[in-house]
Amino acid sequence: MLRFCQFVMGCFAICAIAVAPLLADEPAYDVVVYGGTSGGVTAAIQVARMGKSVVLIEPTAHIGGLTSGGLGATDIGNKAAIGGLSREFYGKVGAWYRQPSAWKYGTLDQYGGKRQGTSEEELWTFEPHVAERIYRDWLAEYKIPVLRERLELKDGIRKSGNRLTAIKMESGKWITGKIFIDTTYEGDVMAKAGCSYHVGREANSVYKETLNGVQVAHARSHQFIKDVDPYKKPGDPTSGLLPLIQSEAPGKDGDGDRHLQAYNFRMCTTDVPENRREWPKPEGYDPAQYELLLRNFEAGDHRIPWNPIFMPNRKTDTNNNFAISTDFIGGNYDYPDGDYQTRDRIFREHVKYQMGLMYTLANHPRVPESVRSHFQRLGLAKDEFQDHDNWPHQLYVREARRLISEYVMTEHNCQGRIECDDPVGMGAYNMDSHNVHRYVTSDGKVRNEGDIQVGVSPYPISYRSIRPKKSECENLLVPVCLAASHIAYGSIRMEPVFMVLGQSSATAACFALDAGVAVQDIDFPRLKERLLADHQVLQWTGAKKSVGIDPKSLPGIVIDNAEAKLTGDWSQSSSISGYVGTEYLHDGAEGKGTKSAEFVAKVPSGKFDVRVAYTPNPNRATNVSVSIEFPSKSVKARLNQREAPKHAGFQSVGTLELISEQSVKVIISNADADGHVIVDAVQFFPIK
Repeated sequence: MLRFCQFVMGCFAICAIAVAPLLADEPAYDVVVYGGTSGGVTAAIQVARMGKSVVLIEPTAHIGGLTSGGLGATDIGNKAAIGGLSREFYGKVGAWYRQPSAWKYGTLDQYGGKRQGTSEEELWTFEPHVAERIYRDWLAEYKIPVLRERLELKDGIRKSGNRLTAIKMESGKWITGKIFIDTTYEGDVMAKAGCSYHVGREANSVYKETLNGVQVAHARSHQFIKDVDPYKKPGDPTSGLLPLIQSEAPGKDGDGDRHLQAYNFRMCTTDVPENRREWPKPEGYDPAQYELLLRNFEAGDHRIPWNPIFMPNRKTDTNNNFAISTDFIGGNYDYPDGDYQTRDRIFREHVKYQMGLMYTLANHPRVPESVRSHFQRLGLAKDEFQDHDNWPHQLYVREARRLISEYVMTEHNCQGRIECDDPVGMGAYNMDSHNVHRYVTSDGKVRNEGDIQVGVSPYPISYRSIRPKKSECENLLVPVCLAASHIAYGSIRMEPVFMVLGQSSATAACFALDAGVAVQDIDFPRLKERLLADHQVLQWTGAKKSVGIDPKSLPGIVIDNAEAKLTGDWSQSSSISGYVGTEYLHDGAEGKGTKSAEFVAKVPSGKFDVRVAYTPNPNRATNVSVSIEFPSKSVKARLNQREAPKHAGFQSVGTLELISEQSVKVIISNADADGHVIVDAVQFFPIK
């Protein structure tokens, strides 16, 4: 059983890093870095490399954040977009695993590590304890003091005008500095310093986006593929909802809210019997909490609900997958602005939920035997997180507060529609949001809401997005809780990028010190020159993904797949250009006859050419079934999706002549299809 007292914020019982003595008269530092995340480590090291005094303050017993907290399968869309100290870290990981002594189970060649990086010197997958060891050794190399302290939230900030002068720890100690860098996942220094910030999802209208706010139509992945009764007493809405379902429905697509994408723990498991621990039963375990999971299995969804990626030494980094998995949907809304007691409670609730989930999957008789046996084969690695009963010490805080500065990164940056002129790093991962909400539809079906996965090409991140407005604070930098909309942050929020931005913020801090100016007033051309000299990547010269066609720019009536009613499990993709909207859907060439998409439109009187959009490819089906249905008539067609469409991405499937406005359905099915079926958009093109 987990010793929860060791879990709470601070983990004061054990210190895994060298702690500087707590002096009565703490000296003033040139730069104070608060938050020992991966970005905090690189910020501190860069300050030391530039000859300034620095202290790294970390509230817990561990450094490295998610990088040492279980996320060993590095998320980054394109490794070539990463440079500087971030890239050095993955080189250090590679050097570690090139030592034969690093391998207890297998070898580097057997693991295939030489194929993991962009060079044989790098490795981008690693065990948690290895990441933390590298960070500790790196900090020790530069003799950087690390204080295990926590910010006093009530009155822990001292300012003189628009300048921070000191931050107060819960111990009563004031840490003074000339420049401060907030590298926490929560943005506590930023918030307490009086900087503007946002929590939750902005409405699409705020930054003229399309993928922000509530996302019911786009929530295709990690979704229920079977209808599951949501009520405690089946069929009886008056009996109340099962656990893990929220009583309120989400708002309209594109509306803003204060809700957050789900958190979880990136567990480190193994299939090596001598190092594998059976799944523990959490204190107060109640199998009724997982009734929705069990009913989902009984409804026929036998997919294994997680995604374990193997690391060196037969360990895994394990993430959420499918409808009900390790993401504790709805359990984190109070986290960003919560006090430490609130966050500790949310942390414990996430442990209890996820641990109970794993115990259920491995042991409950209503779980299919094939699924149970899978979870019995894997278990917690005994030699990881040893001071936390082998459970990760870091909750995956996917987003919390986000700065609002003079430049907010948005989906327009991610998709290359606009580009900043003051880059300090690059984002490269998909615009990605995990689900935010689990609810019951008006017809009594359980659904998840909020999942977005849209591909991007590498794009620059603005310096203005990592520093506040000058009127709010002129000596603070915020490279982790930076200024980005919810959906743009979903692309930026990757550990390698945090390391890049941590280094860039430290360089900017040192330039501001040398020039005696606010961080907003530094000479950016000089900063850029130094960043490039330090091997940061600030511009993308490689191939770029195409941006989808805006449905509003097309003639006639166009219905994108986001508005279609889907049956079955469809996957999103943007890998082949020429699609409409933000992506297209495909059936994975699986489940023939079980998947369909229904497009409905109010079509006025007149004559129309009915067209279907798809991206052609040799793996597509040659016989996709299409049906056009309207009152008293139905037209059937077959579509060869290996051939290029004749009308700018659309292919005609029939004509329609109406004497009055009518509701028309176009249904695309994968029944009897001989390849992948693509669902993108439907167009009613007027014929004069």
